[in-house]
Amino acid sequence: MCATGPRWRFCGAPVALRITAKRASPHQIAERSTMTEDKQTSPDEPTVAPPAEVPRVGRRHRRWPWIVAAVVLSPIAVVALWTVIALAYTYSHGDRAGYVQKFSRKGWICKTWEGELAMVNIPGTTPQMWDFTVRNDSVAQLLSHSMGQRVSLTYDQHGGVPTSCFGDTQYFVTGVHVLGP
Repeated sequence: MCATGPRWRFCGAPVALRITAKRASPHQIAERSTMTEDKQTSPDEPTVAPPAEVPRVGRRHRRWPWIVAAVVLSPIAVVALWTVIALAYTYSHGDRAGYVQKFSRKGWICKTWEGELAMVNIPGTTPQMWDFTVRNDSVAQLLSHSMGQRVSLTYDQHGGVPTSCFGDTQYFVTGVHVLGP
């Protein structure tokens, strides 16, 4: 009688081959089956029943914690990588001149310096307002001391920053030069 189950695949093989078949590769089994065909067994010889299947004792591999971790950590990693790339590369670099109208430190959790620069092209016209962000405290201190004076601000534009934690605008001031009163 042939045993059934995932470990017993060779029912026509002799008992010795069936017992060792679960540990052998298919190539080794083919070699053994050709070697045992030469032996003749008589039908009067008693046959030994294969041992009962022993349950595997060991650690079960659980995949769901890894899947949950991947689902949770993948978006976090993507946003972090996106933020690093957006802040590392500059879309544009330039200077703007005008009068600083408003400058304050804003934010509930992430505090940044935010300001407005009034750019006047022709005297007597309405000034164009330009919003900017300052991330460096030393530049913010220079800018707060030059309020009311005509200044030139050097800035970098970082487009695509995914959160407002780094600033409300995409224009980050990196330098201040006082032009005069």
